Amino acid sequence: MVDATVHLIERGHVRADANHVVEGLTMATASAPEPESMRGEGPVYNVVIDHPEATILWDTGSHPEAADGHWPGALYDEFEHYDADEYRLDDQLEAAGFGLGDIDAVVATHLHIDHAGGLRHFAGTDVPVYVHAEELKHAYYAATTDEGGELYVKADFDHDLNWRLVHCDRVAPFEDLELLHLPGHTPGLLGVLMHLESGSHLFVGDQADVRVNYEGAPLGAKLLWDRPSWLDSLRWCRDLERRHDATVYCGHDPEDVERLREGLG
Repeated sequence: MVDATVHLIERGHVRADANHVVEGLTMATASAPEPESMRGEGPVYNVVIDHPEATILWDTGSHPEAADGHWPGALYDEFEHYDADEYRLDDQLEAAGFGLGDIDAVVATHLHIDHAGGLRHFAGTDVPVYVHAEELKHAYYAATTDEGGELYVKADFDHDLNWRLVHCDRVAPFEDLELLHLPGHTPGLLGVLMHLESGSHLFVGDQADVRVNYEGAPLGAKLLWDRPSWLDSLRWCRDLERRHDATVYCGHDPEDVERLREGLG
């Protein structure tokens, strides 16, 4: 177990139809042929892992101009990060006691719009940005063609970055910190498993937006690239949780953010 601390970096909130988060949450029936639609709100967050070998930033959140044209209008209408400009990465890092210059490495769990919008801060630097090779390929494919999904904006990740491509299912770039390939939500989603003095902690990211996804309810179709892969990744996460008695953190769950506020060590 490594003597590291984890610091929450709050990045605002996204509103979207709840059916995006949980498949078939509101369904028409004979008795309720016109169910009321539901819009849910979830937190966007990053973490800084203050590790003896490096200060590591887990994800970079949304671009602060998401509402002002950085995100395509129709996409923003669907996934509304209404306060992105109030929770800028540099400001939120500073509030937590860190500067952009303190970051030694970045883990890009995936390159969706609410996770890759701060990568620009590391353009032209030698800061390694860990990303799965399948994710980087898919992101360019999706952002430059009509295939592969709408949730990528090329301007988020098309920078002079020091990419460190992950090609395997698990790799440990730092002591007691593993990157896990969890395809399903996207082709190259990365989770993080850490063994700290406070215990083992498993960050599954958008494998599970909220706790009910982790309990088995799939993401909605727009957020689910491949269902069989997602189910395989979920089974692996649950096995890791059991074998390591790990605490699990989902990608946008308010209760998990509250637990992170209390600190891990």
